[in-house]
Amino acid sequence: MFLHSHPYPPFIDEDSTRLIVGTLPPPRFTTGLLKEGDVDFCYGSRDGQLWRILDRIYSLELVYETSQRAIRQRKEFLKKQKIGVCDIVESAKRHKIDASDLGMQDVILRDILSYLKKYEKVDTLIFTGGNSKNGPEYFFRKILKEKRIPLEVVDDQVPRKHKFLLEAKKNRIIHTVSLTAPSGAANRAVGSLLAFKRVKSVNPNYNTFDFRIDQYRPVFMDKMSY
Repeated sequence: MFLHSHPYPPFIDEDSTRLIVGTLPPPRFTTGLLKEGDVDFCYGSRDGQLWRILDRIYSLELVYETSQRAIRQRKEFLKKQKIGVCDIVESAKRHKIDASDLGMQDVILRDILSYLKKYEKVDTLIFTGGNSKNGPEYFFRKILKEKRIPLEVVDDQVPRKHKFLLEAKKNRIIHTVSLTAPSGAANRAVGSLLAFKRVKSVNPNYNTFDFRIDQYRPVFMDKMSY
């Protein structure tokens, strides 16, 4: 049994207003056996798409290599945009050593609500995946249920939006948005979406990466409507 522990602490600073919330990076980030092109930082897998999506949206000209320069670029971007990263899983056990969320067992979650209370400017959680089993939204719903905090639907269309009351005395509302996962494994799900098919029928060159760009842009460029 492999103990898959998260290699990075939450990356949040006092000015963060949004948090990206995922689960765990691939096991090689825990063991330190990175591949060429991996970045030793959150969402740094060379096979992942999050940084490539943000690179396209913001024209960042990021480097994709295992270097301090690559890490520094990403940290500077996050700080400038007031975005933090707080993945929801602290550790999990695996029979098969892979990055599948479904393969996680005996999951230990981070106390994400305590981070929200500590960093009072945060008003939005951006889940890198939906409510499928062992996804970030799935685990977050579990935490809210245990705390008896209701999650209210704002928009049930992809990307789904919700909100909840974190602190009644402060009337502090936290919004959530659940993006299509930035991984190749989610491409089949994207291909089945009516919204994707509609654009694809007009533009045959439209692909799943383009779809994510269109979905992620308003979320990260502060054009969301709640």
